[in-house]
Amino acid sequence: MRANPRALECHKCGRWVENIGEDAIQVTCAYCVLKAVGLPKEKPSYIPTGRPAGWHFMKEYVDKDGNVFHRGKEQLNLKGTLPPTKVKPKKKKKTKRRTKEQILIDRHNEKKTALKKAVQKQKDFLNHNIDKG
Repeated sequence: MRANPRALECHKCGRWVENIGEDAIQVTCAYCVLKAVGLPKEKPSYIPTGRPAGWHFMKEYVDKDGNVFHRGKEQLNLKGTLPPTKVKPKKKKKTKRRTKEQILIDRHNEKKTALKKAVQKQKDFLNHNIDKG
């Protein structure tokens, strides 16, 4: 047995359990308790309501059941009096992602046009064609 008088062996697996009470006769370690009980199930943090995003910021929103909301507060006296709110889906932008090769080609073309402008500027300077614009 160990030197610590407040340690006992788990009665199921034999692991040593320390820091137990003075009057404890038998102990079960945390591993055996988890095997018997199982891991706790976490509740999902977000539960969808079926309403569109930002419905509680609208001046007036009527869901499909006829519930009427003014800025997110339910108006019980108006239930079923108004037609459901039609929400337009948000338009998605269609942007294609460029490949690395396309990015390099575009960068090369930009540098090439900048170089052509610089060369033309030097030619204009040498030929005394200076724009005053």
